Formats: sequence, structure tokens, C-alpha cells
Amino acid sequence: MNVALIAHDNKKDDIVNLAIAYQNILKNVNLFATGTTGRRIHEATGLPVHRFQSGPYGGDQQIGAMIANDEMDLVIFLRDPLTAQPHDPDITALLRICDVHNVPVATNLATAEALVRAMEQGLVDFKPRGPETDR
Repeated sequence: MNVALIAHDNKKDDIVNLAIAYQNILKNVNLFATGTTGRRIHEATGLPVHRFQSGPYGGDQQIGAMIANDEMDLVIFLRDPLTAQPHDPDITALLRICDVHNVPVATNLATAEALVRAMEQGLVDFKPRGPETDR
């Protein structure tokens, strides 16, 4: 399973703490992250994380390409709803591509924890993605 981890600056501590708390689950999946988020998760947990560019430099779009190519199973994107983001069109595009390809996406900590716990318990089968696809 391929899981993307992304967090805005004010949410990076939250995503690192999530990775620490659920390290035993996340060690069993392939982790992908945008630049600083990936580095901080790796430093805190020792988990291998494939790092893309930072979000404003195209990292969101790189993860979006994986989704479009049916190579991403779950996205956790802890967004900061109180701070304007200069790359907001990229964020909107990433969320849209998750919807188009029926990829589960969590944008807050509560939903992220629910999805990780569902993965742990085997309650969620992320593939096939739906009858409308030929995957």
C-alpha cells in the first residue's frame, strides 16, 4: 500500500506526532511525502519515506501524478485552514484528483487517525476503487 503524507507548516508537528503514534502500522506501507514533512517524519521515526519536492515547488503535483497513475492508495494531507497558501490551486487540484480517482483523503487529524486505524484493522480495502474504473 502506498500512503502520501503532507502537512502545511502549522500542521507539521501534528503529522509527525501521528507518524510516531502509528509507527507500527506505517512501517508496513510505502510512505511518500513532500519535502520537509518527509524529512521530519523520517527523523522522528526512522521510517523510510520517499520525499518529493516541497508542496509549493511541485510536490503536491508529483503526488497527484501518482494518484492519476493508480499508484497511490491513501492521502493524509493535514491542511491549515486558517492560513492562506500561495499554492492553493495545487492543493485544490490534489484534492480533486483524489476525488476523481476515488482515493481516500484525510485533511484533518481526526479523519487521518480513523483511516490509519481502519488500515490497521483491515477494515478498508482500498482496491478496486469502484465500478466506474477499469482497474
